[in-house]
Amino acid sequence: MARIVMKFGGTSMAGLERIRAAADRVKREVDAGNEVAVVVSAMAGETDRLVRFCQEAAPLHDPQEYDVVVSSGEQVTAGLLAIVLQSKEVNARSWLGWQMPMHTTSAHSSARIRGIDSEKMLAAMADGVVAVVPGFQGLSESGRVTTLGRGGSDTSAVAVAAALKADRCDIYTDVDGVYTTDPRIVPRARKLDRITFEEMLELASVGAKVLQTRSVELAMKQGVQLRVLSSFRDVPGTDIVNEDEIVEDQLITGIAYNRAEAEVTLTKVPDTPGCVAAIFEPLAEHEVNVDMIIQNIADQQGRTDVTFTVNRTEIPRVMEMLKGAQDKIGYETLSYNDKVCKLSVVGVGMRSHTGVASTMFKALGERGINIESITTSEIKISVLIAEEYTELAVRVLHSAYGLDAAEEETA
Repeated sequence: MARIVMKFGGTSMAGLERIRAAADRVKREVDAGNEVAVVVSAMAGETDRLVRFCQEAAPLHDPQEYDVVVSSGEQVTAGLLAIVLQSKEVNARSWLGWQMPMHTTSAHSSARIRGIDSEKMLAAMADGVVAVVPGFQGLSESGRVTTLGRGGSDTSAVAVAAALKADRCDIYTDVDGVYTTDPRIVPRARKLDRITFEEMLELASVGAKVLQTRSVELAMKQGVQLRVLSSFRDVPGTDIVNEDEIVEDQLITGIAYNRAEAEVTLTKVPDTPGCVAAIFEPLAEHEVNVDMIIQNIADQQGRTDVTFTVNRTEIPRVMEMLKGAQDKIGYETLSYNDKVCKLSVVGVGMRSHTGVASTMFKALGERGINIESITTSEIKISVLIAEEYTELAVRVLHSAYGLDAAEEETA
């Protein structure tokens, strides 16, 4: 007998027929003698609808009431799944965030999990109850409902799995595993049987949407065994494993892209101590996440250009903050470009192989794709390119690194 946490995403909960299909999967595990907890997302598109209601009600709405509204989508699917399971003679009961409870910080709409009181749920599961948990929500120190930010249901599932000391956490979604890249762009992309936590974390952070970044980070930290599976097909998925479980490192495991970033450039910034800090301090104070940062060599007048990237949605705030700080920073011009894409290649094999960067730069250069910025980590290389070249660049690099599936695999 195993203890399993099963997480179903929004597409898996999109209507009663899909909820019934998810219930069949849960019942299969119960009939096999396993203890099961289920974490669910809201129906596909429901959270966006609830967010729009809040925005239309008042642009500057109370964040505490915002969380009350947007957390209701998961509450609906949790209740519906419990009802459907009961109709299939499975002893199921929903457990809302405040009932476990799942303790979080008080940062409404972006709370972080502090801990979960799991004793009552464990006792119920030992008695044969399937616990159905709405993801994305928790309880603040002041007793108010909180939400964990977009994609937070994945994080909820991993946190529940860690608290229950589950044998594994199965993430059911609309794809049947993790692929070498987006199969909508590269039809010959290959599904991976296994991928390391580090690789999955890097891919998630640079645009791959199979798993949410915080969930992978938490699973790696807590030692939770993760699997990505399809809600719609009974096929093997992808296991997220420790690096020592991979027999042989592949040079490149996957290629990801992110069209959601924008490039901000300040010209003629004084190349003196403290000037660069003056750029990024106000952004940090307003919790703006900065990604790639490039500073040019100073010219003969002791001035330099500074370029960085942020999420496109942050551009209005960033431009306003930097315009207000022009006298303090001392830059000459401020501009942004939101027609860019961050393209990344990821693989633990980079640690032991050379030539990864040169392959990337040569392949892109031969197709006339200019690189605007470059950042690297131990197992990742990211470049910024013009958005119009995104799909071409992904296909070119996928072939350049030998990731294309054989013809018989794609037949």
